Amino acid sequence: MTRKPAALILALCLLAGGTARADEDEHEKVLRYRELGEVLPLRDILTRVERDHPGDLLEAELEREHGRIVYEIKILTDDGRVVELYYDARTGVFLKAKGKR
Repeated sequence: MTRKPAALILALCLLAGGTARADEDEHEKVLRYRELGEVLPLRDILTRVERDHPGDLLEAELEREHGRIVYEIKILTDDGRVVELYYDARTGVFLKAKGKR
């Protein structure tokens, strides 16, 4: 991102979980996916975001959508919009953007 956000919220999760144990299980899943090469490092995705969608990083999540693991990256653009960007976690291909005013 061009500027560092005041508060960076980074949540890596695949499924919603309400307990500490569920969070640990999700953390283990993420690590396993990384070790197996199922997902790219978040750093790689953020490099693409910074290059193609300037703004401040608000949040990054690893989610499962429609049977595919995706990174959902939320940024605040220079013109004040909050935009959600979706990238295929395995390939790094940009999938879509959703914007809010």
